Amino acid sequence: MPLQIVHHPDYDAGFPSTHRFPMSKYPLLMEELTRRGLVSDGDLHLTDPAPAEWLTLAHDGVYVDQVIACAVPAQIERDIGFPIVERVSRRAQLAAGGTVLAARLALEHGIACNTAGGSHHARRAQGAGFCTFNDVAVASLVLLSEGLVANILIVDLDVHQGDGTADILQPEPRVFTFSMHGERNYPNQKIASDLDVALPDGTGDAAYLETLREVLPALSEKADWDLVFYNAGVDPHADDRLGRLALTDDGLRQRDLTVIGHFRERGIPVCGVIGGGYSKDVPALAARHAILFEVASGFA
Repeated sequence: MPLQIVHHPDYDAGFPSTHRFPMSKYPLLMEELTRRGLVSDGDLHLTDPAPAEWLTLAHDGVYVDQVIACAVPAQIERDIGFPIVERVSRRAQLAAGGTVLAARLALEHGIACNTAGGSHHARRAQGAGFCTFNDVAVASLVLLSEGLVANILIVDLDVHQGDGTADILQPEPRVFTFSMHGERNYPNQKIASDLDVALPDGTGDAAYLETLREVLPALSEKADWDLVFYNAGVDPHADDRLGRLALTDDGLRQRDLTVIGHFRERGIPVCGVIGGGYSKDVPALAARHAILFEVASGFA
């Protein structure tokens, strides 16, 4: 069956091409998925914005109100990396809603992916590091509050440590957070996940995959997981502007096959989000993000 994909045209908030956050990767990703024959009308889902009551499960209500009203204090905007204008606020609400929808579809179909998401630096009190709302934390808490799941595992393989996810979900025993990331990369002050694996600069395919394959069986033994959120950031790639690791396209593909295959072979639903990726060659970046969807489609 075709892969269930969640998308919205307004994931692109229209940043200039000179901005460090390559916003144009979102429409280019959809073009790439269409070119690869991965988009089917009946299995492409348009998301709605996440309502405030969902967002406040993960974030301080004052901050949520500030984002929705486009009245975020200047210091927090500096921490995030861009001003919270109407298009940016809408994009953040849509991305969170998209991950909730993708998670529901994963529970129904076994696997689904959002063409945005993975904003793992947004903490309970505020956003940071190009992340406004923490969509995976929001989705986790929405599903738990609705009684749809009892145990959630977050596998975060973005090159940056998932500090915001750890901050929000530390008090929640029904969610286990795992982050494998570059040891010397952002953020400088990390917030401990339930399990962190820090990798040295320059780590390539072989060492990366060996480490990942050692960790996954231990994660499977920690609980009977009802859902896995997989942050498939492509910034561990050797050509990423912010990555400092050295994975190849094939390394990313083997990583995604390893993670998705491990959990789907055990019958555990997987919800994929695209995470980070930074390059001046945005079409090449979009092609790297498309690897997740190509791999996931093999398990649909």
